[in-house]
Amino acid sequence: MVNMEHLLIPNKRAALLDKKALDKLKERLNCKLELKDNEITIEGEPYDEYNAKNVIQAFARGFELNKAFRLLNEDIFFHQINLKDLFKSRDQLMRVKARIIGEEGRAKEYIESVSGADIAVFGGTVSTIGTVDELKVANAAIQVLVDGGMHKTAYIVMDKEKQKIIKSELHA
Repeated sequence: MVNMEHLLIPNKRAALLDKKALDKLKERLNCKLELKDNEITIEGEPYDEYNAKNVIQAFARGFELNKAFRLLNEDIFFHQINLKDLFKSRDQLMRVKARIIGEEGRAKEYIESVSGADIAVFGGTVSTIGTVDELKVANAAIQVLVDGGMHKTAYIVMDKEKQKIIKSELHA
């Protein structure tokens, strides 16, 4: 049975979906895709639609297509924190986004390198893609930064989380 999904994506992200990108999506996702303004219609088998929806939502939240395609692996997951739910003022929102990204992107890059997860900060969200363990490690650091903690503290918490995972794997 073929059904249909409709997804709205931010205009800034929809503008990046040229014919070449859409063709790449169609090929990898095994679905018929149609983009009109900022609405994508997905048509295909239910499992393919589910995968397509996940990949397109990740793209919509700021990930490059090649990173969003990681979600086609059943061991890779997407996690999103809506910062607009946590911070009411635009200044607070911008400040926390800047803290997660860090000076010249170094905080984000460091969290990605230690955790193995991919991170995107876009609009009012911070999103991660990775295995369950990668997400635990990355989100531990991100949560410290969202809560107002120092970068050094975030890195210590992240390292402790990673060590905990390594120990549990050794004892498994």
